[in-house]
Amino acid sequence: MTDAIKKAAGLLARSRCAMALTGAGVSVASGIPDFRSPGGLWERYDPMAVATAEALASRPGLAWKFLLDAISVIGPARPNGAHLALARLEAAGRLAGVVTQNIDGLHQAAGSKNVVEFHGGMGRYFCMGCGREHNPAGALALTAADIPWRCGDCGGVVRPDIVFFGEAIPLDALHKSGQLALAADLIIVAGTSGEVAPANLLPREVKARGGAVVEINLVESAYNGLSDITIAAPAEVALPALADLALSQPS
Repeated sequence: MTDAIKKAAGLLARSRCAMALTGAGVSVASGIPDFRSPGGLWERYDPMAVATAEALASRPGLAWKFLLDAISVIGPARPNGAHLALARLEAAGRLAGVVTQNIDGLHQAAGSKNVVEFHGGMGRYFCMGCGREHNPAGALALTAADIPWRCGDCGGVVRPDIVFFGEAIPLDALHKSGQLALAADLIIVAGTSGEVAPANLLPREVKARGGAVVEINLVESAYNGLSDITIAAPAEVALPALADLALSQPS
């Protein structure tokens, strides 16, 4: 791992414009298990039955039972070393931005400013009926007796501003992530298997333009053969070490 981090730090120190792509593995150390992993929420719920707009409209109680479970995990979570390292790199001018597939808001909580939430975030809620925004603190206070959460104005079902199955990635997220990939000569891929499109295309776009791909993953991913450097370590260990080395070198 040490040699790989040294090489990655050299690439990052020499980079003119670096970006990061993160997935569920970045937040595991914050107490948020990958929904797809053993013990994750998809072991207890059928995502197509609870995580679609149609489910919220026709089975709001069941959909909100799942959301309440998700909130109980995401709500108390705090940034770990991986989130803090990326924020440090951005603050030092070594990272242009982070594209994340996570909905937990931990990059922003760590201090990252330019964060593109590919799948939205659990920190924003709105009514499916009238569109009124609702205070996210209200979601944290919900109990099983309060669901489904309904709008006090029109009685419509309140939902988080996340991308459910079958919904399109927000155009703003597509545009901003595409602009980052267009400018980047280095992408750090951390904690994502590379199986979910279209986010998984970003490293390929950077590579196709002559950029480098640094991957941080504990398990083999879809980026096998694409990455220039692979660091087989937890993100919360590798990213702080990478940041420390890169920031100690002249740009």
